[in-house]
Amino acid sequence: MTTFPIKRLGFFTRLLDQTTAAERYRLATEQIVHAEKHGFDSAWIAQHHFHEGEGGLPAPFVFLSHVAAHTSRIRLGTGIVTLPLELPIRVAEDAVVTDLLSGGRLEVGVGPGGNLTAFTAFGLDSNDRHKLFDSHLETLKTAWSGRELDGGDKLYPASTSLVDRIWQATFTVSGARRAGAAGDGLMLSRTQPRPPEAPQASLADIQNPMLDAYLEALPKGCEPRILASRTVFIADDHDEAMRLAEVGLSRMRHRLAATGNLSSGNLVGDLIAAMDVHIGTPDEVIASLQGDSTLQRATDLTMQVHSIDPPHPYILRSIELFAGKVAPALGWTPHKETGARQVA
Repeated sequence: MTTFPIKRLGFFTRLLDQTTAAERYRLATEQIVHAEKHGFDSAWIAQHHFHEGEGGLPAPFVFLSHVAAHTSRIRLGTGIVTLPLELPIRVAEDAVVTDLLSGGRLEVGVGPGGNLTAFTAFGLDSNDRHKLFDSHLETLKTAWSGRELDGGDKLYPASTSLVDRIWQATFTVSGARRAGAAGDGLMLSRTQPRPPEAPQASLADIQNPMLDAYLEALPKGCEPRILASRTVFIADDHDEAMRLAEVGLSRMRHRLAATGNLSSGNLVGDLIAAMDVHIGTPDEVIASLQGDSTLQRATDLTMQVHSIDPPHPYILRSIELFAGKVAPALGWTPHKETGARQVA
C-alpha cells in the first residue's frame, strides 16, 4: 500500500451549508471543533465577498478569533485572504490580534483572488490584481518583520513569527516559483481548469510542474511547506455517498460544459471526474487518493467536502472517517496528545 509523507492533516470549509449566514458560522465552528477532537492538525477557511453560493465568509479573522475561543490546539488558517482587495496594514493588524488571541495558532494563506467582479465593487481594476498582490504582500512582510512603514511607524502589536507562516495560493507554475523564491508555503487547489491543449490532463499533471518550480526556487535550507487541498467525502456506504453527491453536485452542473468532460454520459460521474472529487467508502477514498501523485510530495493534506456540500451530520461523519481510517492508511500519524478516536 502506498503511503505519503503527510506531516499534517487539515480540514477546510468554505462555509456553504444550506442555511442562514449565522447558522453557517455556528455549524462551521462545530465542524472545526470536531476536527480538533479527532486529531486534525489544522483548519482552514476561505474568504469570499458577495456571492452566497461561492463562499459564506467575507471576514476571516473575525471568524477565526471566534473559533480560537472554542479550540485549544488546532492551527487556524486562511485559505485564502484575497489580498488585493484589502488594506494590507489592516490585514497585518487583524492577523496579529487573531494570532495573539489564539495563542500563536494562526496560518495566513493569501492569493490574488479569482472573483473578478468583486474588484469593481471595491473600486479596483481586476487587471491590477497581481501588481496589487505583490505590493500588499511586501507591505505585510514589512509590517510583521517590525521594520518601519511609510511615515516611520511600526506595527503594534508585533508578531514577527507570522512572516514564517505565510502561504501563497496559485494556479500557475510562475506563481509557485514566486512562492518558493519567497520561502513561503505553497497552497494547491482541490481542482483547477485544464488547459485547452490538454483537456484530459489529470490534476497531478497540472500541479506536479508547479511543485517542481516551487522546490527549485526554494532557498537552500528552507523547509518546504506544500498544502494540497482535495475534495474528499467519505460515507459508511457507497450508495449513500453517491446519493448525496447527486444532490450537491447538481448545483454545479452549469460548470460542467466548461470542463469539456462529457465522456461518460453520467452527469454525476462526469462532475466527480471533472471536479477531482474523492468519494465513497474509506477503502474507496484511500485507493482514489493513492492515485494522486501530487500528494506524495505534499507536507499537508487538507480535506474539504465542497463541491458535494452534504448536510452537517454527514460532514461530521466524513471528518471522523478521514481521521480514523483514511489518513492513517496514507501514512499520517495523529497528534499524540489527542489522537484520532477509533471509528467504528
